[in-house]
Amino acid sequence: MNDITQFATDQIGVALDGFVLTITLQRPEKLNAVTPEMSRTLERIAHAANDDAAIRVVILTGAGDRAFCAGSDIRTLDDYATPWRFRNRMDYCDALHELRKPIIAAVNGYALGGGLETALICDIRLASTTARFAAPEVKLGWIGGGGMSAFLSAAAGPSNTAVMTMTGDMIDAETALRWGLVSEVVPGEGLLDRARELATTIASRPPIAVETAKANIRAAYNLPHDQAVAYERDLQTIAFATEDAAEGRRAFAERRDGVFRGR
Repeated sequence: MNDITQFATDQIGVALDGFVLTITLQRPEKLNAVTPEMSRTLERIAHAANDDAAIRVVILTGAGDRAFCAGSDIRTLDDYATPWRFRNRMDYCDALHELRKPIIAAVNGYALGGGLETALICDIRLASTTARFAAPEVKLGWIGGGGMSAFLSAAAGPSNTAVMTMTGDMIDAETALRWGLVSEVVPGEGLLDRARELATTIASRPPIAVETAKANIRAAYNLPHDQAVAYERDLQTIAFATEDAAEGRRAFAERRDGVFRGR
């Protein structure tokens, strides 16, 4: 198994602690805006994490205390030779969406444009009290393209999504909590500790069951109701047939903690 930390760069931090992988966007002087090279690195990390049984949960955050991610580095957008090249680029949102492992966003400041999309792609979002969220692309003459409307509508509803995508104006952490964009608002100094606490709890659960739970949540808002329920039953059957599920039943009967191996 390759050491996933080999993918670390000056602009992407990669740290593995137990079963928890922390990815840090490291361009604080540019509000952690993402370049095409950073997108390619995130794609490599996502593929490696999917294949690494030693990784059960991912935390995504930004360096510094000003920004989680301000989206794409706008200075690089004119580098695409044609609109079609721009349309078919590998985007960092696409890379993170391919992760089968659960991912927690620790939003420590501005989450703007593609940075907001990146947070929305994560399964769980925690925000610092200083976090700010916006879909400002409309102010520049375009809209988000990494799933903004779909993910934002699922989290905050269509009316709140319209407010954000049509005005481009910013909302604060408490509004994001009220609208359902985030699960918790945490003082900045405790944000990563809370993310690690939650990640450690999830990592202690049977990993196949956790991954099927993630797949099931996606199906719930992508499939018609009856198909989503049927898919859930199929996933339940797959998880129930694993060695971990048998261990869970034994541990319950023996009144002890289970030892789960992802099998």
